Amino acid sequence: MASPPKDDRRLEDLARLRRVRDRIDREYARPLNVEALAAGVHMSSGHLSRQFREAFGESPYSYLMTRRIERAMALLRRGDLNVTEVCFEVGCSSLGTFSTRFSELVGMSPSEYRREEAGAVEGLPSCVAKGVTRPVRNREAPVGERL
Repeated sequence: MASPPKDDRRLEDLARLRRVRDRIDREYARPLNVEALAAGVHMSSGHLSRQFREAFGESPYSYLMTRRIERAMALLRRGDLNVTEVCFEVGCSSLGTFSTRFSELVGMSPSEYRREEAGAVEGLPSCVAKGVTRPVRNREAPVGERL
């Protein structure tokens, strides 16, 4: 049996990558790693990482952390959870890693963000608030500059 044409394989890979991205979007608060994501779409972890980066501009892990930080930002703005509770609520198991990644993407620590942004989007439609508060992707937030 002949192998499928290269274009067909590429389309199949893109469909698998979308399934991985969708799974990350749905299950960001669960323990996820590249090996588990790759196994779920019958790819090696190396192939998944390369293909995901090529298709979406960042690694699966980076995409997962961005999703977690986006959700953390919403929880911190709400103000009823402390930073540690938010860290575990979004699926991070290390407060240090969470705080470091949050600071890289948002440009301030989670505590500062909670203090300064509580109620910042009050009254805005959720679709507008989401766009206004989205963390920086594919690059670190400029030092000393707020988003």
